[in-house]
Amino acid sequence: MRSSRPLEVSVALCTYNGARFLREQVRSICLQTRPPVEIVLSDDASRDGSVDVVRATVAECAAERPGSPIALRVFENPVALRVVKNFEQAISACTGDLIALSDQDDVWVPDRLERMVAPFVQDDNLWLLHTDARLVDSQGRDLGNTLFHALEVTPSELERIHTGRAFDVFLRRNLVTGATTVFRRALLADALPLPVEWVHDEWLAIIASTTSRVDLLEEPLIDYRQHESNQIGARRDTFKEKVRKALASRGNTHVERAIKAELLLERLLQMGDRVPPEIIDKVRSKIVHQRFRAALPASRLARCVPILREAMTGRYDKFGRGVRGVVRDLFESV
Repeated sequence: MRSSRPLEVSVALCTYNGARFLREQVRSICLQTRPPVEIVLSDDASRDGSVDVVRATVAECAAERPGSPIALRVFENPVALRVVKNFEQAISACTGDLIALSDQDDVWVPDRLERMVAPFVQDDNLWLLHTDARLVDSQGRDLGNTLFHALEVTPSELERIHTGRAFDVFLRRNLVTGATTVFRRALLADALPLPVEWVHDEWLAIIASTTSRVDLLEEPLIDYRQHESNQIGARRDTFKEKVRKALASRGNTHVERAIKAELLLERLLQMGDRVPPEIIDKVRSKIVHQRFRAALPASRLARCVPILREAMTGRYDKFGRGVRGVVRDLFESV
């Protein structure tokens, strides 16, 4: 179904000591072919003048393009809220129909918003859209790779998302990177408050996928900067690194994943009849699987039979990386 009126876009920009990259990022936002109506800046106790850089850059762009004013609202946190709650503050204050998430150190292609708004105009049931990204270094030099390549996104995962089965993909693993994401502000009615146990982008994506459509554009529409200060970056593991991870200690990984699934179930139950019963059943099954993995014995030999039985249920494929998860559970230390 086609939307009947123009959709306004807000940008939720979160900063923390990002002054050296912010001018380039903010200019790429303000000078879009389809500019946003506002930027909501939430600064997490920066000490490097990040807020001043944003203010100056917005003013600079307004002078260059006086016919497209962009409102700027600023929140300066005296004490850092950290990533999830900082983004929660920014998105909660946005007023546009659509909200584009923005990190402090990337660069948007000039027609990014124009290309991302169009699918929302065409389909009122689309609630969240994300894209691939070009990976660049701290100087903006192309690293010869994309975000989806680093995440090892498969053709099967792409096909599932394109055909309305994003929830099944996200229950296995998150593929949504906030810096590439635009979503309808109406999603916040279900998504807020954001649980700190989840990263904000994966939570928004999986909540959206339970009642509406989530899709992706396979084109890289931002330069996703990789540098030493990234809080969350993207790099494809080498074979050696995968082996090392398979043998490493699991720590609290599976306990934390079980807790995340339990929080998801609690929120979906609060949403009532809008969430299909089969989705509730899948989350409950995910909890069973994560609790099983969390409770595996220390002895590798003693794990073999239980892991084989669990593999035969299909839950390793439904809720994890399939054979990779089986191998990891067989060999990792406790």
